This record gives sequence, C-alpha cells and structure tokens, in this order.
Amino acid sequence: MRILRHFADVPPALKGAVVAIGNFDGVHLGHRALIQEAAAQARALDAPLAVLSFEPHPQEYFRPSPECFRLTPLRVKARLLAELGVDGLFALPFDAEMARRSPMDFVQEVLLDGLGVKGVVVGRDFEFGKGRAGNLTTLSYAGAMEGFSVTPFDTVLTLEQEGAGGEKISSTRIRTLLKEARPEDAARLLGRWWAIEARVEHGDARGRQMGFPTANMHLSHCLAPAFGVYAVMVSIMDNDQVVARHAGVANFGIRPMYRTQVPLLETHLFDFDGDLYGQYLSVELVRWLRPEAKFPDLDALIAQIGADAAQARAILAEIPEP
Repeated sequence: MRILRHFADVPPALKGAVVAIGNFDGVHLGHRALIQEAAAQARALDAPLAVLSFEPHPQEYFRPSPECFRLTPLRVKARLLAELGVDGLFALPFDAEMARRSPMDFVQEVLLDGLGVKGVVVGRDFEFGKGRAGNLTTLSYAGAMEGFSVTPFDTVLTLEQEGAGGEKISSTRIRTLLKEARPEDAARLLGRWWAIEARVEHGDARGRQMGFPTANMHLSHCLAPAFGVYAVMVSIMDNDQVVARHAGVANFGIRPMYRTQVPLLETHLFDFDGDLYGQYLSVELVRWLRPEAKFPDLDALIAQIGADAAQARAILAEIPEP
C-alpha cells in the first residue's frame, strides 16, 4: 500500500480510484464494512481502492488537548488498512489551509484535480469543508455534475443478542469502553483486541529483580485506557510483521509503590527469555483484572504479581480471539 501525504502529483496507479473518506480512527467493524463497499465498487470498475483521511485528526487541530484520544496512530491505521487490501492511503495534512478550504474547493482541488476520483463512499453523516458546510447532499450534487459516484453508507450496528437491539459501532463508544476498563467489549466493536504499540525502553529493572521481568513502554500518541492490570497478548514486530506472539500480564498506570511521572505500560511475557530493549511491541488488552494498588511491602507485591500472572494465564488459555 502506498501512503501519500499530499494530493498533488498522484501516481498514475492511484489515479481514478474509488475512495473511502473518513477519519477511520480504530478501523473498527463499521469502518471495515464501509471500506469493503468501496472495494466492491473498485473491483467492478477495475479501479484502485484508496482511503482518504487526515493527519492530524481534525479534532486534534480544532480542540488540542494534552490527553490523546486516538485509538490508532497513523502507523497502526496504515497497517490495518493495508490488511484490508487498500492500494493507497491519502493521509492529508489537516492544517489552516485545509481547514479554510470550502466544500466545493475541496471537491475540485482534492477529489477531482488531485485524485481524479471515480467514486467516493462516505458515512451518511459526512461533513466537510470550512465550517463543516458541506454534507452528503453537497457531495452528491457535485458528483452528479462532475461524473463521479457518491455512495452513502449506513451506520453499522452490532448483531442483536438475546433479543436486544444492536449497538452502534463508533470510535467514541470504543474509547469509552477502554476508559471503563472493558477491553473485551471494545474488541467486540473493533473486531480485534485493541493494542498499545511502542518500542521497549530501559526501565529500573525492578520487575526482573522480583522474578517478573517486564518490557516497559510509554504510550505513543494513543488513548490512555483505564489504569490497572490486564491479561494481554503480545506481538513482537519487525517492520510491521509479527515475528513472535506471547501471552502475558501487564500493568498500565503510575505504579503506586514506585510512582512514575507519566503512565507506563509494563508487560511480563509468559514463556519468554530474551532481550526486548528497542523492540517494537503490540500489546493487546484482553481482560482487565484489577485496579492498581499500593502494597504494604515487597513480598506482598510479588505475591500479587504471581496471582495476577496465574489469573491471566487461565483467562488467555480459554478466551478466543475476538
């Protein structure tokens, strides 16, 4: 998959694509369904399949905050989209120039002159252009005038369970579930376990001294989930390819007994003996076990870590992939 940060001088192989437009934060099951619709249209037209998104997320531009809300940084999003068979990702910079572009200028300059689109697929609530003045009606009118198709895509709901109505799949809902320490419910909407990805850093080696060596990672431009201890699945990555996979137990937070200034993810991999410093890991949160706690002494902490590890092993031995 090609990743472009511009819409000028688009390679011929990506010109005339069917383009799915949206933020696609999380690349959840709803996003996947929309992209699959765009893929079906691309195949029918013998056209490339592309995704158009923005970096940074427009919300980060308009409402900057020290706390990141992103479910998928660009690197993760790109890998997930590539797995869906997307030929090109247009990760366009969202800056003052993009923010003040009118809806019709966006259509003419970006979609037509830049990408030369054959079709676009968007959610029914899609809004674009300065002041979010453009909507599905605006886009459909432009498509009719300029000769490209516009397909609105309905919100995807989860399957009904036990007679209850389906739940709307949205990035906002997934963020809430992760903040509420409900990673298994978030996984149901994502179609996979949500993961924290970063490089392993040197720590204070306390885990190794206690018999539970950990891989220490700081969050890299992604949402901070609920603090606490989790049963996890860990992928060791090399150039975005999984080279090994291990079950494990992890603590995310500020470590009440050895307080850190910023939240830290400390992961103990089961049945692993090696050096992970500098390695890029994807740590999938499977089940929240308990909140962080301060223990009366080191022996009590070691005993609790052992109990957490045993509980995580039991859970991960039984639980299926989402």
